[in-house]
Amino acid sequence: MRCVALLMAAGSGSRFGAPLPKQYSILAGRPVIRHAAEALLREGGIDALLPVCAPDMMATVAAALEGLPCLPPVAGGATRQASVRAGLEALAADPPGLVMVHDAARPVVPPGTVAALRAALAAHPGAIPAQPVSDTLKRGEAGRILETVPRAGLFRAQTPQAFRFGALLAAHRDAAAEATDDAQLLEAAGLAVALVPGHESNVKITWPEDLARMEAMMNATMIPRVGTGFDVHRIVEGRPMVLCGVVVPGPLGLDGHSDADVGIHALCDAIYGALAEGDIGRWFPPSDNQYKDADSARFLVHAAGRIAARGGVLANADVTLICERPKITPHATAMRERLAGLLGVPVDRVSVKATTTERLGFAGRGEGIAAQAAVSVLVPG
Repeated sequence: MRCVALLMAAGSGSRFGAPLPKQYSILAGRPVIRHAAEALLREGGIDALLPVCAPDMMATVAAALEGLPCLPPVAGGATRQASVRAGLEALAADPPGLVMVHDAARPVVPPGTVAALRAALAAHPGAIPAQPVSDTLKRGEAGRILETVPRAGLFRAQTPQAFRFGALLAAHRDAAAEATDDAQLLEAAGLAVALVPGHESNVKITWPEDLARMEAMMNATMIPRVGTGFDVHRIVEGRPMVLCGVVVPGPLGLDGHSDADVGIHALCDAIYGALAEGDIGRWFPPSDNQYKDADSARFLVHAAGRIAARGGVLANADVTLICERPKITPHATAMRERLAGLLGVPVDRVSVKATTTERLGFAGRGEGIAAQAAVSVLVPG
């Protein structure tokens, strides 16, 4: 039976306190909504996603979910309930047999959850993952306890919540009041909703500390990989001197097919090496005239994109320029900032420094500049 999952991303995330809603925050190198979408699809059982988002975020959502089996985004409403109904109505013309509703701010869907929900729908019109409440519950007012609430039989509801499509659409159309989740609408209609086991890892990001906790949890399951790169270019007249994305003024530059940015070339090779994806020549061959005099920044953006495509994150990058001239120290801060911007990481993850060869060899004679780079990348195990 065909199943479509509504990916709910229309909330403003006001409690999160960031310029963008929490579902668009970066987690382990990618937007939270991307993690949520991939987690839903990872084990099968869902045929397509239907994002529901604020009207002004449709392009952002489309970019974040590029390459995934998604239907065109639908504009959400003023409340979550209105947003879910908007998604359901968009599907009504060609209804799936089953529908799931998932918070885009929940980046982890524990293994087996989707399969358990689908199995429960064979006997129930709705099913949700939930965890028994383990903490003692207190009802309070004005800063003091009024009573202790018995926790026996209480559960914490999670998403994705799963339903037979017709039952959920009818419940939304007949709703007389706002509900806190979709299961409550089926409850109000007198329909049984099954409980399947939830999991502590199924965290809804609400506060900044939730994002930090998820980052730590994801990093703990990542494998560190180290790559190194080395490059050399000849010093010539009549060419700009571009190093680590910064034009260094002077009469001399570097010779090469592209802009010959030796620092970026070494850094790209280090990243490709860490990912075991060849070198810069594989991706941007010097025999291809489209890269003649090209800005090497585009090469580094591509390398950073390969990290993201693997679900990884750049832990740090260290570039050493080897030359007698020009002097690197006056430009090192600008170089770090430029590289960090191209890589999409904080500047404190990028180092640029220089050394000489004590006037030995081609670098010591001022005939060329060499660069070596090392990176540490974390990728899913």
